[in-house]
Amino acid sequence: MVDGHFDYGNGYHGRVYLNAHQLFRQPSTIWRFAQDLIDVLPFELVSQVEVVAGPVTGGALLAHTVAGLLDGRRKLTHPPCVFAPFNVGADGRLHLRSFYAAQVSGKRVLLADDVRNTGETFRVCATLVAEAGGTPIGTAEIYDRLEVVKTLDIPNVALAEYRAPDNYQADACPLCAAGQPIAAF
Repeated sequence: MVDGHFDYGNGYHGRVYLNAHQLFRQPSTIWRFAQDLIDVLPFELVSQVEVVAGPVTGGALLAHTVAGLLDGRRKLTHPPCVFAPFNVGADGRLHLRSFYAAQVSGKRVLLADDVRNTGETFRVCATLVAEAGGTPIGTAEIYDRLEVVKTLDIPNVALAEYRAPDNYQADACPLCAAGQPIAAF
């Protein structure tokens, strides 16, 4: 966890950044976290998951791992989970490529991300899934900052929670107003 002035890339700024990407350096570490996350997901939710989708980069890596581990826990006769990543387009916004949109269509989708900051990323992902004809059924993350400002009407499950300092809309950020430079991460 790092203190400073951070632009989360979703329209919000804040004083604390958890670099969850450090967890992904060793695949065995993220496998363990993903297994633990699956263990805390309600059975009713896990039993419905057909697709696990996540935003690039940490969310996509976690989603891919969760999809594979879910299949490892299911009977061989159960249809396998599909993985779908959200990518950042040239416009700087998340997109679901047409190939993955087709995979999501008509399916129940669990959204996964490494960290939930404001909930805006999950909201965008849920909208993209719905636009592709899929149904978001839950969200899951390794770490929830407990600073959500955008909520969804589906269950959210976190492996760990920590109330971080407030987030600020970028255009009303007091750190920007004070001239504090945005830290690189």
